[in-house]
Parts: sequence; C-alpha cells; structure tokens
Amino acid sequence: MKFIILGCGSSMGVPRSDGFFGKCDPKNKKNYRSRCSALIQTKNENILIDTSPDLRQQLLNNKIRSIDKVFYSHMHADQTHGINDLRVFYIKKRKPIITFADNPTKKYLMKTFKYCFVGKSKEYPATLKLCSINDKLFIKDGIKKVKIRPIKVKHGKVDSICYIIKKKLAYISDVSFIKNSDYKYFKNLKYLVIDCLWMRKHPSHLNLEESLRLIKIFSPKKAILTNLHSDLDYDFLKKKLPKNILPAYDGLSLNL
Repeated sequence: MKFIILGCGSSMGVPRSDGFFGKCDPKNKKNYRSRCSALIQTKNENILIDTSPDLRQQLLNNKIRSIDKVFYSHMHADQTHGINDLRVFYIKKRKPIITFADNPTKKYLMKTFKYCFVGKSKEYPATLKLCSINDKLFIKDGIKKVKIRPIKVKHGKVDSICYIIKKKLAYISDVSFIKNSDYKYFKNLKYLVIDCLWMRKHPSHLNLEESLRLIKIFSPKKAILTNLHSDLDYDFLKKKLPKNILPAYDGLSLNL
C-alpha cells in the first residue's frame, strides 16, 4: 500500500493564481504546491481523500488512471471543488463512484453539486453515490480488508474528519483542535500527516508551534507537515525541523 500526497498547499496554493510566491523560493520545485488532496493506493483500489480544485492536474502528474472511492474531510471549497474531475471515472466504469462524507458535507455537496448525485437524464446520469461516514469503513488490499478509522476534529467553526489508515498513518490536513479523549488514536503511528499553515496563530488551522507540540505528544516515527502557506519555504522548514519531521511536497509517496 502507498499513501500519496497529491497536494500540500493551503487554500490558494503556491504560487497563488496571481503568481505570488510569498516567502517561498520559486527555484525549488517543492515549493510549487497545489491544494490539499491525497490518495491511498492498494493492490485493488485507488481511494481519494478530498477532491481538490487542482485534482485533474494532480491525477495527471501522478499517472492515476482510476478512482474507486472518495473520502471527504469537510465541506470547504479547497477540499471539494474538483469534484467534476471524477466524472471520467464513471464514464470508464459505467458505475457511480462511491463517496463518503459527514452530514454537513453531504448537505453541502448535495446542494452545490446535486447534478453529480441525481442524474438529469440518460445522457447525464448520476456519476457519484453519496454515503455517510461510519465506524465500519474499510478498503481492500488483495484479499485483506483494511480498516479506516474516521476521527472528528475541529477546523475552526466546522468539523473535519481525520482518517487513520491501517493503524499506521493519520491524515489531518485541516485541524485547529483535537479532543484529549481522541489522543490515543494518534499515538505511536508510523506516519502523522498534519496541518501546519504558517508561523502565526490562525483560528482554523494549526501553526508550526502547535503542530510541533502535537507531534511531540503523539510521537510518530515520522511526521509530515501539510496545508503549507506561501509563508513557509521548503528549505527554511527543512533546516528548522528535526530529522523525523518533514515538510510535505506534491507527489510525496509513503509506503504503508
């Protein structure tokens, strides 16, 4: 199994659409960041986490030719508005792609992208099937069923879903607060992929200081910082961080 970080940038990406790189060095390819999305790749399936607005280019860059399921973290535009790029996978399979989301995200998706879930005609059928997140989520890896544990965390004023895969990797791209009672699920993992927007405080995201504090508590073998703003240059972070903590970059692949 592989876990691929398709995009690791904050809501406007790096560079922004006006070409602004902030403090990031444009000469370093690892500073070119598309919006957050990730892929779990098994022997049987390709499972997306979120449909970034940059999804089409992310799939092309990583040579992803099929998508079998989608897990949504939350309703925000930088996690959902690439949803139309899933249509091609329905066309290839002639079968709706199963998507999982919590209730607020389901309501948002149904309101904003209703045509994806409720077909208009034979020429434009429903391309996606919308399902509720539950505690019995799993994916297939050969003959094995791999459990996916969803954990609700706070992302400012909304909830966001963290996904823990195979008790080895936690993916928390958008988070401002995790309940103490849930800390037990995040301890001693192989990989912790965690939100780290910038150096300053933010009401909806962790900053570098807060990310490092949680990493110290959870003690993963390796931590990867994602949702990186243009304030955070790759080499600046690399020099500042301990060896077991890395800044993410688009296309970073982790073996599970």
